[in-house]
Amino acid sequence: MRDWLTRADADAMEPSLAADEQPGPYLRDMYEIASGDPARQADIYADAAAAAELTPDTMSRLRFALVLATPGHAGSDPERAQALLRELLAEPELLTPMERSLAVIHLREVEERLILGSEARRLRAESSRAERTEEAAIARRIAAVEAENRQLRQSLAEAEQKLEAITNIERSIREQSGNGNSGENGISGQRQR
Repeated sequence: MRDWLTRADADAMEPSLAADEQPGPYLRDMYEIASGDPARQADIYADAAAAAELTPDTMSRLRFALVLATPGHAGSDPERAQALLRELLAEPELLTPMERSLAVIHLREVEERLILGSEARRLRAESSRAERTEEAAIARRIAAVEAENRQLRQSLAEAEQKLEAITNIERSIREQSGNGNSGENGISGQRQR
């Protein structure tokens, strides 16, 4: 019983919202566009866009701004939502306290999303630059290794040519020595007789 009375007292102390200050229509659209199928999302977007264009009152413009601010659908446009929400908040007297609260909350959320998106793009660009720099360094190292391999192959070919030349010279000397020794042995053999 005490719990029930405590809750009843707390409920009595909270101010109730007037019917025109209920966030229901805004929240319903945001929920349906965030969780609906693509056809339903397109319908909500088209309806909100048409209402904002045909009857550009505060409610229809806020509804369209909130639809634009809601992520997860093809019509989501945080930059445009940010501009519309700022326009609406520039004239706070035209908004109910609940509408002002929704506009402020979603403006902050959109601004944060835009900052995060910008930071993500910067990090991707930085990562891409780092990858290109690393790829260029690897390409330079590969080119240097290939050049060194070509130089080593050329040096090997020159060394093989020199070795072949030395082998030919040695063979020639042996042949000449072999021919010369047999001739001297023949002369010295004749002298001894």
